[in-house]
Parts: sequence; C-alpha cells; structure tokens
Amino acid sequence: MKRVWIAWTALVSLSGIAGASPIQVDEAVAPYAKVGGVAGNLNSIGSDTLNNLMTLWAEGFQKNYPNVRTQIEGKGSSTAPPALIAATAQIGPMSREMKPTEVDEFEKKFGYEPTQVRVAVDALAVYVNKDNPIEKLTLPQVDAIFSKTRHCGAAAAIDTWGAAGVSGEWAAKPISLYGRNSASGTYGFFKENALCKGDFRDTVKEQPGSASVVQGVTEDVQGIGYSGIGYKTSGVKALSIANKEGDEYVNTDPELVLAGRYPLARFLYVYVNRHPDRPMDPLVREFLKFIVSREGQQIVVKDGYLPLSAKIVGQELEKLK
Repeated sequence: MKRVWIAWTALVSLSGIAGASPIQVDEAVAPYAKVGGVAGNLNSIGSDTLNNLMTLWAEGFQKNYPNVRTQIEGKGSSTAPPALIAATAQIGPMSREMKPTEVDEFEKKFGYEPTQVRVAVDALAVYVNKDNPIEKLTLPQVDAIFSKTRHCGAAAAIDTWGAAGVSGEWAAKPISLYGRNSASGTYGFFKENALCKGDFRDTVKEQPGSASVVQGVTEDVQGIGYSGIGYKTSGVKALSIANKEGDEYVNTDPELVLAGRYPLARFLYVYVNRHPDRPMDPLVREFLKFIVSREGQQIVVKDGYLPLSAKIVGQELEKLK
C-alpha cells in the first residue's frame, strides 16, 4: 500500500494544476487539430466507470468526424482485455491497470504488449447517505466495514454505525454495504487499496454499475458504498479518508486529489492494440488524441473527474506516434 501511494504521489505531483479553483484544464494542453480521412466504426468495451466519459468523448469526436460510428459497452474493466484480444473492440477503457496475467494473455496472442494511455484522474470515493452524520473514516475502518479478513489491521469488524464512531440514535443502526462485482476495475482497486488485498464480506450488495452503487446508498439511509467521484449526486456525501488513525483526514476536493493527499486516487486508462512496428489505425489514433486534447480534457472536468497535466498528456501522445 505504501509503495502504491508513493508512486501515485510522484505522478500527480506533475499535475501543475493543483490549487486551481474551480479545476481547469492545464493551459499548456493543446486543442485538438482535425485531420482528413477519418471514418469508420469504433467499438469500445470495458469499464463502467468510464462509460459516461466514453460516451461524451465519442459525441465530441463525431462532431469533427460525422462519418465515424461508435458503439460503447461498459460492463467492467475485466471485459476490456478479452475484447482487445478477440478484436471485438479497438478501445478498452479500464479503471485499473491491466493485471500481469491479462498482459500475458494479450502478448501470447500478438507477440507484444497492449498500449496503455492515461486519460483522466479519479478519486474513488466512499459514499454514505446525505443524512448520515458521519464525516470521516480511516482506511482500517473502511476495511473493517467492507471486508471479512481485516488485512489493514483493525482489531474487530465494524457492523454498526456506532462502531464506526457515530453516536446517538445512529449508534445501534446496522451498516448496509453496496459495492461492485468482480468484473469491475473499481472492485479490484478498492479490494487492493482499501481492503489491503483482503476479501469482501458476503453481505455486500453487488451492483451492476457505479451509478447503481450511488443510487443504492441514496435510497438506503444506513448504506455505504464506493464509486468514482464522477458519479457523486446530491443524495450522497463523500467521506474524508485517512491512511490510519492519527493521520490527516483528506476529502475529495480536486486540489487535494491532484496534490497526492487523498488516499484512494487513481488514473483512469484506455488500452489499445498497437503493433510496435506498424502505423497506428488513424481512427483509433485520432480518437485517443482527441481524448487527451484540451477539448477532451474539458469533457473530463465536465463529467466530474480531474484532467491530466500537460506533462502527462505529452507522455501519452508519445505513445501514439
């Protein structure tokens, strides 16, 4: 966990846009430059977290290229690698990095690794109902609430809101759990970083999508769930999180996420099949260039996520040459 967090901090320190309020796209990120001869069908299969973003990016892209037709399916990050391997999709959005086993399967088929492109920054939020008085939790407490293994070090399970630190009439209320299924990259990221690679409780109500988790917590006053910050609504609130007791509790404000202070921050990715010795498919290349352009990153902000810095955009554009 500590190594992951140090690596994240090193990356987001490149942002150059922390402290901006409201959050804006880095001025050094170039606008998209339209090219000729781009047409065809573009299929995307993968992350539900990225489903809204993929739809908005596709709409923006089609304004430049009316002869492009897009089809987007978001059933979980684990569906992206098989779709790329089977060539049923050219775009594989994922809310986590590919596992080594997934990379190996791809390389076994094609003889080279898939190309990973970072497309946005997300804060994976722990949500409670807006009427719940709780404001903060440590990661060991989150683990004690959601997992049956408590690998993060909590001495006992947390089953009621009183055990989580809420007093008064809330103390005896049982906690109701909402989460994603194992096909979800959000599920995998949360399992690794909030549960210290432990196992979820059997009582977690697994939802088909990120919006369903938020909706479940909205309708269940005793509920708690996890989802990307882009899915936040007025019916829930995101808790401040500390790595452990005695550490700073940090909320999901953009400047804190981009400064590397929020413990459950992550990149969002798109994977593609790019042969290292052949020109990239112009349709796929231009779509990815649009995503990391000024217009594409403005869509990121519009959808509630955080944009990439110009330095990171430059690194991703190098992969497309």
